Amino acid sequence: MKRILIASFALCLFSVAVVAQKIKIKTGIEVLKEQNFKVLEGKRVGLITNPTGVDNNMKSTIDILNEAPNVNLTTLFAPEHGVRGDAHAGDQVENIIDPQTGLPVYSLHGKTRVPTPEMLENVDILVYDIQDIGCRSFTYISTMGLAMEAAAQYGIEFVVLDRPNPLGGLKVEGGLVDDKFISFVSQFKIPYVYGLTCGELAQLLNGENMLKQQCKLQVVKMKGWKRKMRYEETGLQWIPSSPHIPQPISSVFYPVSGILGELGYLSIGVGYTIPFQMFAAEWIQADDLANNLNGLQLPGIHFRPLHIKPFYSVGQGQQLQGVQVHIMDYEKAALSDIQFYIMQEIAKLYPDKAVFDNANDKRYRMFDQVSGSNYVRETFAKNNRFDDIRDFWYKEVAPFKQVSKKYYLYK
Repeated sequence: MKRILIASFALCLFSVAVVAQKIKIKTGIEVLKEQNFKVLEGKRVGLITNPTGVDNNMKSTIDILNEAPNVNLTTLFAPEHGVRGDAHAGDQVENIIDPQTGLPVYSLHGKTRVPTPEMLENVDILVYDIQDIGCRSFTYISTMGLAMEAAAQYGIEFVVLDRPNPLGGLKVEGGLVDDKFISFVSQFKIPYVYGLTCGELAQLLNGENMLKQQCKLQVVKMKGWKRKMRYEETGLQWIPSSPHIPQPISSVFYPVSGILGELGYLSIGVGYTIPFQMFAAEWIQADDLANNLNGLQLPGIHFRPLHIKPFYSVGQGQQLQGVQVHIMDYEKAALSDIQFYIMQEIAKLYPDKAVFDNANDKRYRMFDQVSGSNYVRETFAKNNRFDDIRDFWYKEVAPFKQVSKKYYLYK
């Protein structure tokens, strides 16, 4: 009887797991298939994608379009990390011939980040299908926007196969980008966390004149996605959008530590098993930092003392102490604020270790580009207090939300 009960319990758990994995939405590529690729018929198709571009059965969008009898896929375009995901972060991606299809693959993360006339010579319509993570400094949306500009310049149509924003469609955090800090990690004047799907963002860029020239844009909408959905609620499988975004939760934590991580001053978990979810250094006392941070009573957040030994990157092979960030209530948590509170409490506990008194100033430029302005760094550094930059960080959030609502495709 005991074995039967155990077996029944195990079966129940398995059933729950299966139910939890039930796919609740259809991504853009699924809807495009339902439409029998009508928008692509009679046109030479260029595809901007990477391993995240798959249908609900995990089949690559490359193969789907290449095998469709009424689609003429002629060209592939590679963002950062490459079409097949075989390039490391920041590395140049080379022009190659795709071994699976025999199609030319042109790099948009090498000598140029903008499709050239030669690359587009055999293309009438550009299709974009990449899973984004909802944060401005992740470069795929920069690739999308620059490709939209090229499409407009050369009279080519542009189609976005829409996918979920893994942060949902309600969180908006961070200031806009100052003109002199426009870069590939902050290509457009949008908040650091922007609360839009890539299709909605494409419509906003096009409609709000954030591009050099408007393109002929079409978004293939998802079915079933809601703004309140986190990625886990979609039932979709997650494919790493980069080597250090191995799970959906990694995309949630990317804005928690990504700006501070540019300084290389603390370990943020890149090189350990919880990328972007922690902050640690040799000189930190874990309990002291955790106590200080928890004393702030940040909504929806708890800090747990942590002892680690990173496998690579910052702090490799060293015994570090710090905190792991736990999101207890996602709706209440302000993700991007956390790294600034870390910097603030480090300066209180260890005045001689204040971040901007010790970090490599050669990395300040990247910090400023990712945060969108040098105001954040220069103002914070005076007193090491988040309150000094809070109004600046949030002053454009409400206006952006108002503007972006015009481009919502989902409720």
